[in-house]
Amino acid sequence: MASSLHSNHTQICPNPTALNGSSASDGKSQISKKPRLYADPPPLFTPSDIISEFSHHDPAVARINNGSFGCCPSLVLSAQNQLQLQWLRQPDNFYFNQLQPKIIQSRTIIKDIINADHVDEVSIVDNATTAAAIVLQQIDWGFAEGKFCRGDAAVMLHYAYGAVKKSVEAYVTRAGGYVIEVPLPFPVSSVDEIVKEFRQALRRGKENGRKVRLAVIDHVTSMPTVVIPVKELVTICREEGVDQVFVDAAHGIGCVDVDMKQIGADFYASNLHKWFFCPPSVAFLYCKKSTNNSDLHHPVVSHEYGNGLAIESSWIGTRDYSSYLVVPKVLEFINRFEGGIEGIKKRNHEYVVEMGQMLVKAWGTHLGCPPEMCSSMVMVGLPACLGISSDHDALELRSFLRDKFGVEVPIYYRPPKDGEEGGVVTGYARISYQVYNKVEDYYKFRDAINQLVDNAFTCASLPIS
Repeated sequence: MASSLHSNHTQICPNPTALNGSSASDGKSQISKKPRLYADPPPLFTPSDIISEFSHHDPAVARINNGSFGCCPSLVLSAQNQLQLQWLRQPDNFYFNQLQPKIIQSRTIIKDIINADHVDEVSIVDNATTAAAIVLQQIDWGFAEGKFCRGDAAVMLHYAYGAVKKSVEAYVTRAGGYVIEVPLPFPVSSVDEIVKEFRQALRRGKENGRKVRLAVIDHVTSMPTVVIPVKELVTICREEGVDQVFVDAAHGIGCVDVDMKQIGADFYASNLHKWFFCPPSVAFLYCKKSTNNSDLHHPVVSHEYGNGLAIESSWIGTRDYSSYLVVPKVLEFINRFEGGIEGIKKRNHEYVVEMGQMLVKAWGTHLGCPPEMCSSMVMVGLPACLGISSDHDALELRSFLRDKFGVEVPIYYRPPKDGEEGGVVTGYARISYQVYNKVEDYYKFRDAINQLVDNAFTCASLPIS
């Protein structure tokens, strides 16, 4: 169904068949509390505008995997290109007169969006993995300098992102720390399951007189994807005497509610290129001002070392900083949607749940968690007859869907639990919804899986690579 516009520029989009992902909402949703660049609201995007903004996407591919690499509209790409040309035209002038003011402008916008107290609490870095390295490097030094005792603990979720797990191994385990992974059920049926396991893990961390020096908590786990009750877990960390809490929110800003005062963590990192429409790669790291963070430093040491993390991060040598500088243009883009980023986030959640429910109904399976524990992504059970029996099967099936059907979607393998017999769902697809998606993308995925089922396909029939 095509969208139409009222004279007051309010977009109507009653279902996901509209191309821009906008929907009719109540009057409150038209008022965004987030920063705007205009005294008067700009005209809202039409469906054809959205098609134009993402016309560089491959039209042959049903791209229902925004969660992996995000997306960037033409409006922002054009602004980035202009910044790159300004640098190349006169790099000395750009370096001395423009770079730092523009980075501060971006940091200020982020500060307002995430409800931080001060711009000094916000640093811009390449990605959430870099942010994790900054926080974990400090823990490493704590062991090396004798501030922590060998065997003191760090706690992280079992479903922590793979790169962060490797970083914990590199910085904490190698330094003598004891790492505890919080086992989480999947599929998950309630927040209470997560809270219970987290409490138990913290108490294990404190056994034999150990101290828990750091808790690493995902805001939205990557694979399988579930929204974690971060506020509750941070509160538990305070009750249990955890030194510091780092929230890895690679999928945070633009995907879930991000409010530093409400969450209360010491550190919070989120990519800006996943759900906030920045070009790759750029992220922010929030460091609570009341936290003793004098030992926080960028792992790439350059001329600004010792001037505070935000300043260190704003110059780590000659490189392309344009992705750091386009945040004002991104804000201009998102404010052309009804409700700004809050409206986008709300509609993306509603539509991905609707599409997920359509798929599980078609396949006779189930979602990986309740809708209220989904963000703009949801895990969708695949038919058991596909025979997904390993991580390798999941990766090969993903490649097969890409190459044969033009569907881009990650596949997750869940090993059967003890006592589970044949016919159990072991494969799940993580579908995303972003403003460029349309219902046909999900129908294409549905029909591809249906065709495989009708043809008695199993992963065992895939060629060995």
